[in-house]
Amino acid sequence: MALYEHVFLARQDLAQAQVDALAETATKIVEDNNGKVVKTETWGLRSLAYRIAKNRKAHYVMLEIDAPAGVVAELERQTQINEDVIRYMTVKVDTLEEGPTVMMRKGADRERRGRRDRDDAGFGGE
Repeated sequence: MALYEHVFLARQDLAQAQVDALAETATKIVEDNNGKVVKTETWGLRSLAYRIAKNRKAHYVMLEIDAPAGVVAELERQTQINEDVIRYMTVKVDTLEEGPTVMMRKGADRERRGRRDRDDAGFGGE
């Protein structure tokens, strides 16, 4: 089976529970067609580079999938029909990333850097 990364952008006015339901629906489509979702990451509500269907922000969700090509075609067909999804992209990859993706590490690096900067400045509670 082939490995894929599927990222979709959901409308900004959706609640987090609705975004999670969209990810579960995508997972169910893959699993019903003999595929497997290896990892699901929710990157949160992020600003878009430009407006898409009157949305300035979107909820980003990434699925790492191990499935045959027909499964991806069905997943994209179902995603395209859904009005809550404003954009999606599926990319075939050679290997899946171990651990958190770059998008998840970026926030952790920023937090760690912020703590170190505060501690170096003498605000460590001395």
